[in-house]
Amino acid sequence: MQRKIHLKLVLFLIPLLIYVVPLPFTPLMEPDEGRYSAIPSAMNATGDYVTPRLKEAVYFEKPPLAYWATAIAFRIFGENEFSSRLFVALCAWGCIILTYRMGSFFHDTRSGLYAGAVLTTFLYHTAIGRINILDMPLAFFVCMAIWSGFRYLATTERRKIKIYLFYTFSALAFLTKGLIGIVFPFGVVIAWLIVSRRWRDTFALFSPVGILFFLIITMPWLILVQKANPDFFHFFFIQEHLLRYATRMHNRYQPFYFYVPIILAGTLPWCAFLPEVLRNVRKGSGDLFSDIEKRFLIVWISLILIFFSISSSKLIPYIAPVFLPIALLFGHLFRIYEDKVNSAERTSVPLRYRATVILQALLFMAILLAPLFPHDQRVDLSNWWPWIVVPFLLQILILFLPHLVMARTGRGWFLMTYLLFSLFLVSVTFPVAQYLTPYKSAWPLSQAIKTHLPAGATLYQYGLSLYGIDFYTGMRTPIVDDIGEVGYGSEKLPQEERERYFLSSASFFRLIQGKKGIYCVTERGEKMERLKKEVPALTILWHNDFYFLVKLA
Repeated sequence: MQRKIHLKLVLFLIPLLIYVVPLPFTPLMEPDEGRYSAIPSAMNATGDYVTPRLKEAVYFEKPPLAYWATAIAFRIFGENEFSSRLFVALCAWGCIILTYRMGSFFHDTRSGLYAGAVLTTFLYHTAIGRINILDMPLAFFVCMAIWSGFRYLATTERRKIKIYLFYTFSALAFLTKGLIGIVFPFGVVIAWLIVSRRWRDTFALFSPVGILFFLIITMPWLILVQKANPDFFHFFFIQEHLLRYATRMHNRYQPFYFYVPIILAGTLPWCAFLPEVLRNVRKGSGDLFSDIEKRFLIVWISLILIFFSISSSKLIPYIAPVFLPIALLFGHLFRIYEDKVNSAERTSVPLRYRATVILQALLFMAILLAPLFPHDQRVDLSNWWPWIVVPFLLQILILFLPHLVMARTGRGWFLMTYLLFSLFLVSVTFPVAQYLTPYKSAWPLSQAIKTHLPAGATLYQYGLSLYGIDFYTGMRTPIVDDIGEVGYGSEKLPQEERERYFLSSASFFRLIQGKKGIYCVTERGEKMERLKKEVPALTILWHNDFYFLVKLA
């Protein structure tokens, strides 16, 4: 009975609380969530599910699977924050269940539960798993493919369904974010075979039926989109894959070690407990992990990290697939720690082994208090403290309550830490939303537009492109200067349409000369000052100190 309760808690109740319940509480953030909501919205509006469009310009940077899933959610639940993020949250949830299954395979159900609990409350997994970007769906499909390929080759009894799933999930990963969905599953499994001195088994990955599954899933869209857009193949495969990886075309250069601090921060809170755990686990425990498990998980983590570390384009969400094997390693260590160390040993941990836990709590408290200090987005204490009091208190409780429970009951240290941090992750959603919304979301500006913009008026975006404005208001807003990622697609539009909806500053200021009823949104600083210089008589209709809605004439 107790195991069933823990299964429901770790695999269903807590993931539901962390990943699904908070989805509507935060407005869509720019630019990613606005973009990945606008594209499926346009698909539903036009009925064209083959060619992705952003601001009605073709958008070939990513394949359409996540757009299709979000479009379906929009059909069922309406166009809102919950339905926009639902597919990502379900994929994050799927990763948790997969981690549990991996832990159960290598060890037992308890290690699987510990690993699932660790991944659920990893800071990185929570952050990436609740926003509408493509990296969590990609991580889910890639990890499912890797695991299917490993399971097929790990035993002498090779069930064909495993290799078929390997190709199927690779196909879904490809339709989520392109060739990386093929590179990682094949790369990790083949590298593991080579490291294990089983390179001859790489031929077993070749499956005509599996290839057929892959083609059935991927080729219909590729054929249809190429037929509708003859230049698709060159843009998608050459520019968005080869050049994006090998060059600095997107100006995203970061140092080789960029992902090291990301992993340290992303594995909080559990990496902070490792000094305390390893101090006890390593004493007379023998081999904690089998050779096959160590080789497989280390290859999995290393290949993905090295691949992105040598890339010229690095972004934080790229390494999402490495956190599943890390959670598996952590989970088993914590399980052994719980089994081995009695309550007296755990409550008498030397301070030097607890220092990282204390520093972690102080770090989270400092982050919660940081908005009170002078900077561009400073908040007032009277408005801020109601949002942070609960997460602040939870960080204090994490320092002593788990050990207190252990001292009195002889068990429950891990479970109490897991529950407290789960509550922290839910509670911190509200101050994060409160703080980021004014300058990272188009929602407040969109509400002002609905209030102040006359019906039928054209609204320009000067020096910025907030996709959430179009999503929240249902308008098509021309953009000035900040054409950016829609530049390629805008060039495919008819000249008249392009000149109307994608303007330079010079053409925009020529356009508004002598005209009445011109409305514009922009942001503070140089862009607002340029507008004031060109149009001294402009009227500010609304602002939140970051975004401005103005009437130019």
